[in-house]
Amino acid sequence: MSTTLVLAAHGSRDPRFDATARRVADAVRVGLPGVHVELAYLDLNEPLIGDVLARLSGDAVVVPLLFGNGFHGKIDLPAMLADVSASNPALSVRQTEVVGVHSPVPALVDRLTEAGLSDDDGVLMIAVGSSDPTSDASIAARSDELSAALGRPVELVFATRIGRNGSVVRDAVDALLARGCSRIALSPLFLSAGLLTERVERVLDSLDAPAFVAGPVGAHPTLVDAIAALYTAHAAAAPAVSA
Repeated sequence: MSTTLVLAAHGSRDPRFDATARRVADAVRVGLPGVHVELAYLDLNEPLIGDVLARLSGDAVVVPLLFGNGFHGKIDLPAMLADVSASNPALSVRQTEVVGVHSPVPALVDRLTEAGLSDDDGVLMIAVGSSDPTSDASIAARSDELSAALGRPVELVFATRIGRNGSVVRDAVDALLARGCSRIALSPLFLSAGLLTERVERVLDSLDAPAFVAGPVGAHPTLVDAIAALYTAHAAAAPAVSA
């Protein structure tokens, strides 16, 4: 029997997140025929990761559907896996790195192109901020990669830290316009559309600047390939967490 792949998504009160995560899981099942794929959540949606792992046996690999490696990837999820491993001796479970270790930039480029990116557009990339500075630094590096891939300026804003009345977003837009950009293209480094992305969109709507919004990463082939690569690299490895 093959090693079970468990996709660990953050979770959201926005129903679009669950729908998107399920599409990702379906795409992974197509990309990894013969592998049993489970979708689970850290919070806010069901099934929760602990409940899914409690009913599994044999070997399982957990792939966090996170672009930054902050608290959830380093502290929260490992603690959950340790608890389950202690209570379910029939399961050997190990966690991979977050999917963000594989660059999501090709997906962002495709989403921007699909939305109608033009040569003189500037890009406002948004992502979830973290209390872990190394996580934020890795996201900033992706912003630089996106700028290099597109050959145009990219400003990064963390959607959890947009400032009073969206001042951080306003400053980023002003910086792009000052560099001669005629429109602002919002590029969400998010799995799904949701409340955080819409928070930034509302600020954009309030500004006197032409702007448009690209789609989130979703079930893009780049993400599916990243999941498959992480799973394959860990499926035959010795378990990192055991009972």
